[in-house]
Amino acid sequence: MKLLSANVGVPREVVANSRPVTTGIFKQPIAGRVFVRSLNIDGDRQADLTVHGGIDKAVYAYPHEHYAFWESELGRRDFTFGQFGENLTTSGLLEDDVRIGDILAIGNARFEVSQPRVPCYKLALRMEMPRFPKLFLQSQRTGFYLRVVQEGEIGAGDAISRIATDPQQMTVREVFDVAYGESAGRSDFQRAVEMPSLAESWREMFAERLAEK
Repeated sequence: MKLLSANVGVPREVVANSRPVTTGIFKQPIAGRVFVRSLNIDGDRQADLTVHGGIDKAVYAYPHEHYAFWESELGRRDFTFGQFGENLTTSGLLEDDVRIGDILAIGNARFEVSQPRVPCYKLALRMEMPRFPKLFLQSQRTGFYLRVVQEGEIGAGDAISRIATDPQQMTVREVFDVAYGESAGRSDFQRAVEMPSLAESWREMFAERLAEK
C-alpha cells in the first residue's frame, strides 16, 4: 500500500450555469512533503464548511486503481493526480477491503477511516460532466474520508500501513450499500448505527431509517 500523491487546493471561483460558484475541488499534487493537521493538509481549504471538511471529513482518499476504470468508461486520457478532488491518491486500498475505523499510518501521521464519499455537484464541475456525480455513485467507486488522529508529515511515495482494524466493522463498500442499496434491512441499519467510528452524520441517517422500519 502506497501514497502516490498528496494533493491540495484553495477555493476558487468558477462559472456553473452562468452563475459564479466557489469550490476547493480543484486539487494539485504537492512537490515534496507536507504537514497534515487536524482539519486539513497545509495548503488545502474547503469552500463550504457546512458540507465539506470538519473532523470526520478532514482528508479525502481515492484509490488510483479507479483511474483506469474512469479513463475507459469516459474515453479520457487527461486525468492527473487529484482528479476526483482527493487529497490522497492511494494504491492498494479499495472500498471492499478498507473498514470503518481502520487506522492508517502514512509518514508520521495517523488517520482513521470515517465514511464513504457522496459527491456533490462540484465534482461535475471538476469533471466537466453534469451527469458525473450520478455515474460516480452508480460505480460504487467512492473513495473514503479520513479523520486525522495524529498530525504529521506525509509525502508521495510513503508506504501506507494499516496499524489497526476490526473485522467486525463494515467495509466502506458495505456502508455505502446499506445507504444506497435496495436490500438493507433493520439489522443492517442497527449494525451501522452501533459503529462508533462511523461519521456522526451517517449514524444519524441510519438511526432515522431504523426508526422507520
